[in-house]
Amino acid sequence: MDKAKRPETKMVPVPSTNLVPERDVDKLPVLEARNLGIEFGGLTALAGFNMAIGRTEIAGLIGPNGAGKTTVFNLLTKVYQPTHGTILLDGRDTNNMTTVQINKAGIARTFQNIRLFSNLSVEDNVKLGLHNNINYGMWNGILRLPAYWKGERRAHEQAMELLSIFDMQDLAGNRAGSLPYGAQRRLEIVRALATKPLLLLLDEPAAGMNPSETAELMENIVKIRDTLQIAIILIEHDMNLVMGICEGICVLNFGKIIAKGTPREIRNNPQVIEAYLGKKKEG
Repeated sequence: MDKAKRPETKMVPVPSTNLVPERDVDKLPVLEARNLGIEFGGLTALAGFNMAIGRTEIAGLIGPNGAGKTTVFNLLTKVYQPTHGTILLDGRDTNNMTTVQINKAGIARTFQNIRLFSNLSVEDNVKLGLHNNINYGMWNGILRLPAYWKGERRAHEQAMELLSIFDMQDLAGNRAGSLPYGAQRRLEIVRALATKPLLLLLDEPAAGMNPSETAELMENIVKIRDTLQIAIILIEHDMNLVMGICEGICVLNFGKIIAKGTPREIRNNPQVIEAYLGKKKEG
């Protein structure tokens, strides 16, 4: 992707003092975390985490290993319940929601380690993500009544449409576990999109990819945002990817935010440089 052709998004403050893209400032943030934190046995893993995500924003969450990035994703998806703080999804307090409820409410995610059903087909993996949209009852399925077949036809159409985002429709009948690594990564993203999220969380989506695959992934993340008009947060160590497509970036270190801003601001922030490279010795 030619970064020189893509103008930098102007980030503007919203009432909570967070930043969202200018195009989203007149809309309710899709996500707002307020003073979010969690402790494990007296050890603080995350504290004072505040973030707002615009409705069509591509945001980055970065930081050294162990900074608390995946902990944030686990809190947003209710793998963990926060010790303190509030998470608003589309303006709705998610307090005490389960992971299933949060997915139905509009958050989907991928994981650092691929979690596909390897022995199922590519299409069936995507169909599993369509469970939120199945509207025929159990008996229709057991007895194979007309409502079942109508639902199955619709699920097939939706699965093929989603696979076409990554030009994977011709692989629909292949066993998921037989796909190359990069294609399995893409399939996991497609399955997450099948739940029709308002917000997609990508945990190291470029891990294990070669430069060509990463460049293609960058194009596809932007395509997903533009086509589906959803927000995306990604955790990623590939700084070319982060700086190339993210509009707002939040930097964590030791469970606390040390910087927020545009790619240009983050790239030149002394605290961020120190967190990644260490403090320069004097003398």
